[in-house]
Amino acid sequence: MEFFGMGLGEILLILVIVLVIWGPGKIVDAGRTMGKLARNFKKATADLTTQITSETEEKKGNSTSKQIQPLGEQEHK
Repeated sequence: MEFFGMGLGEILLILVIVLVIWGPGKIVDAGRTMGKLARNFKKATADLTTQITSETEEKKGNSTSKQIQPLGEQEHK
């Protein structure tokens, strides 16, 4: 298994070094902060996707009604 071009042994070595330098307390805080950041990023991307989808559907509906309206007016003339 490779992650950013590093094997499992290299990743474990880096994690052990980080644990020795910062200690378990700071690593827990860092993990908590990263979890919050990931959650906020996920929520922001979901909100953006919803907004883009609704605006696209809205514009799609408006363009369809604009196309239909002139055709209806031409038939009555």
